[in-house]
Amino acid sequence: MSDFKTFVEAEEVVDYLKQEMSFQATCQNILYQRLIARVAQERRISVSSEEIETEATKQRRERRLEKAADTIAWLTDNLITPHDWEVGIRNRLLAQKLAEEMFGKEVEKFFIQNRTEFEQVILYRMVVADEKLAQELYYQIEEREISFYAAAHNYDVYENRRQRCGYEGKIYRWEIETDIASVVFNTSPQQLIGPLKIEQDYHLLWVDELIPAELTPQRYQELLNHMLKQWLNTELSNILES
Repeated sequence: MSDFKTFVEAEEVVDYLKQEMSFQATCQNILYQRLIARVAQERRISVSSEEIETEATKQRRERRLEKAADTIAWLTDNLITPHDWEVGIRNRLLAQKLAEEMFGKEVEKFFIQNRTEFEQVILYRMVVADEKLAQELYYQIEEREISFYAAAHNYDVYENRRQRCGYEGKIYRWEIETDIASVVFNTSPQQLIGPLKIEQDYHLLWVDELIPAELTPQRYQELLNHMLKQWLNTELSNILES
C-alpha cells in the first residue's frame, strides 16, 4: 500500500482540522507541550533513555509486538517513524513527571477534603408521571408482587430507561441531584426509596450497592491529570493575555 502522506499535503491536514472544529484543540495541545517542556527544563526534570525504552517495551507487550519487524510494521501503518514514537513517549513521560512533582502531594489532600464526592452507588431509577401509580408500584415491589426491574421496564416514562430496566449505572455522588444523593447515600443497599416528587414526576429508586470512596491508582491518576490540566489552562491564559 502506498504511503498516505504522499497523497495528502500539510495544508490539507490543517484545513481538515479546521473543518472538523478540532484545529483550536490541536493548537492548544501543542502550546501545552511547549509549556510543559519549558517548565520541566526550569525544574531540571528530564526523561532518560532507559525510561523511554521501558515504556516502549511496555507498549510493545500490550500490542503483542514480539519482533522488531512487528513494531516497524505497526509504526509504518500509523505513518510514524521510530523517532516520532520515542518523542511522543518522552513528551508523555515528561508531563507525568512534572505533574508528579507539582501536584503529587496535593492529590491525597484534595481527595481527603472531598472524599464524599467520590463515593459511588450502583443505582436503579424509575420515573412515572402519576403519584397514585408511583405509590402502587412502591407497595407491589415491597410485597414482591413485581420486581423493580420489571416495573421500570413496563412503566418508566422514558424509553431509554425502560430498555435498561431502570439501570442508571455506577455513578458518583456529585452526578446525582443533591436532594436525592443525600437520601441515596444514607440508605442501606438493596433498599427501595420513594416515591420522591421531583418537578412534575415521581421517582422510585433502588440502591443496589454503595461503593466507598477509595484513592485507587486510577483515581489518583485522574486527579493528577485534572490538576495538571487546570494549571496548564491557567498558565496558557496568562501567556495569551500578556
